[in-house]
Amino acid sequence: MLASQRHLFDVPRDVCYLNSASYSPLPLITLEAGRAAVGRKGRPWTLDAGFAHRQHERARAAAARLINADADDVVLIPAISYGVATMAKVLTIPRSSRVIVLENDHSSPLLEWHGRAEAQGFVVETVRQPADGDWTSAVLAAIERPGAPPVGLASISSVHWSDGGMIDVDAVQAALRRHGAMFVIDATQGAGVIAMDVKRLDPDAVLFPTYKWLIGPYGRAFLYVAKRHQGGVPLEQTSSGRRNVNSENPVYFGDLGYVDNARRYDMGERDHFISLEMASMGMEMMADWGAATVGERLAMLTQRIADGVRELGLNMLDHRLRAPHILSLGSAGGISKDLIARLAAENIYVAPRLGRMRISPHVFNDEEDTDRFVAVLAQNLR
Repeated sequence: MLASQRHLFDVPRDVCYLNSASYSPLPLITLEAGRAAVGRKGRPWTLDAGFAHRQHERARAAAARLINADADDVVLIPAISYGVATMAKVLTIPRSSRVIVLENDHSSPLLEWHGRAEAQGFVVETVRQPADGDWTSAVLAAIERPGAPPVGLASISSVHWSDGGMIDVDAVQAALRRHGAMFVIDATQGAGVIAMDVKRLDPDAVLFPTYKWLIGPYGRAFLYVAKRHQGGVPLEQTSSGRRNVNSENPVYFGDLGYVDNARRYDMGERDHFISLEMASMGMEMMADWGAATVGERLAMLTQRIADGVRELGLNMLDHRLRAPHILSLGSAGGISKDLIARLAAENIYVAPRLGRMRISPHVFNDEEDTDRFVAVLAQNLR
């Protein structure tokens, strides 16, 4: 099993940080790279002509590697909301069809469709949070509901951010395919920890940022677009998305045709000299460890916590239904924010989420962290 990687991070021994589902810390080498990059931006004459392109392609390749995609199919974007807006412009949702979303899913894979439903003539159907925690069965039941309008699209997270419930995207994709429907996956809480192979799964789009599980900076994200959707009109009109619009050529607007791959959807102002390299480094580290290896370690840590709190009267999803790296604890009266604050006062950091306490360790955590959390939580509850 992968050992704790705490030595690669600036996490003091007295800090028990169990909140990577919100923000992960940056590795030490990434911190140094960021400092160097700030200095580089301070001396831009040191940048050679190919520097920006190399950064773009390094990040694109790193993101592609995480989901077994071709680099040509990966788009540089600033946020999940940008990527969903791009796909909403590219995809045609049949009129009188349904777009399936999850109750209390994060805003990005959900709000875009609410904003478009009336004008485009489809309805948004919300799959309610299941009492038994089985999100997959609830989504499949919605897709197959007798007498319902046809399904046009499912736009859902692969792991629900609030309770850690995991959706079986293979089963959902198989059901959608039988109905001729499309699938947009927000892998924010899964990329890098839960393996995904887009060549096998064949979704229409997959999105993920780097600031959570991919131990990278804020403001960098990536969008996989299936080849069948790479002929659309981008959200922004940029020179990089065209075949030949180049300020170094004698004729600036040489060829206005779009490039023939997902790069046409790249965001404008994409030369992020500071953060793009940092994003690449985090993704490369995660890919080197491998999702199976990381997931195994984090499953061990969350199960250790689950076993430790079993006698405290808290409820949690069965391990079969939750992601390996997120454990949400609830109680009949809900978890108070005061309890979260008391834990923080002792340098133990977790997150309040929809009345539950979300615990999300990463590779820098160890058994000492989990055991300390259990002991302090028990003391506070009693």
